[in-house]
Amino acid sequence: MKKIEAVIKPFKLEDVKDALTEAGITGMTVSDVKGYGRQQGHSELYRGAEYVVDFLPKIKIELIVAEDSVDSTIDIIINAAKTGKIGDGKIFISPIEKTIRIRTGEEDEDAL
Repeated sequence: MKKIEAVIKPFKLEDVKDALTEAGITGMTVSDVKGYGRQQGHSELYRGAEYVVDFLPKIKIELIVAEDSVDSTIDIIINAAKTGKIGDGKIFISPIEKTIRIRTGEEDEDAL
């Protein structure tokens, strides 16, 4: 099993969720996060004063998938989240040692 973490632009969340759901991936955790990469933030004007926004709002999606679904899940996320502009986000993949469903006690693949 692998954990896929995708950090994407907020307005792309529904597109990514719909694409994953259509592919049969039903469970995910979504968090509002802030960060920066190559974008390095930007300047904004508020009530006549300019200020720098260093950390930009992003969405982090976390999901656990079986080993054989990793590549297709990554492709789905890329196709749904990509705008072609700087700041589209990143995807991180990590191994998962064990998964347990609290309600039933099912483990690993059965707990997904």
